[in-house]
Amino acid sequence: MLIVSGSMAHGQHHGQHGNPDDLDGYIAKMEAPDRAEWQRPDDVVKLLALKPGQTACDVGAGPGYFALRLAKAVGAQGRVFAADVEPRILAVLRERIRAAGLRNVTPVLALDDDALLPRGACDLILIVDTFHHFPDGTGYLRRLREALAPGGHVVNIDFHKRDTPVGPPVEHRVAREEFLKSAEAAGLMVVSEPTLLPYQYFLVMKPR
Repeated sequence: MLIVSGSMAHGQHHGQHGNPDDLDGYIAKMEAPDRAEWQRPDDVVKLLALKPGQTACDVGAGPGYFALRLAKAVGAQGRVFAADVEPRILAVLRERIRAAGLRNVTPVLALDDDALLPRGACDLILIVDTFHHFPDGTGYLRRLREALAPGGHVVNIDFHKRDTPVGPPVEHRVAREEFLKSAEAAGLMVVSEPTLLPYQYFLVMKPR
């Protein structure tokens, strides 16, 4: 089972957790220069409206595409929990944390069915291109809801279930409507839906 933010690898042999044997090539695909054009990560983080000192949690953090940006948004007094199930990718993230001189990012080796985030700790939980990897989406969202601090939000960004120039095969995607059923069953409700991303839905939710 793979939990990696922004997974875009196609046609590769995959080993444990669904990650490809060619980890360097896989990470390169996830961080292709053109990704910034359609993922708009800096604009996404700006819309998340994090404040210095808050705690952000990146589920499916991979090598830190969003986690390192979140770390800057919450500042030195804030905290980012970066969860992923693949130890090799977390090792890459650890080196990037070191290289960036950050001390506010905590890598978390997650389970397939649980990000292992501290209860009541997260002002924001971000999930990007990852939900379709959860073995039980509704159950996973319930556990994430328990990790929210009072007033916290869960944000899910994922590809629309249609052909797009980038992204995983259509059959691997979770339609917006299907995701919303899982979110509702988990006790979450949509409070806003930014429309800046061309290929993905962007849902901001809070507990009902």
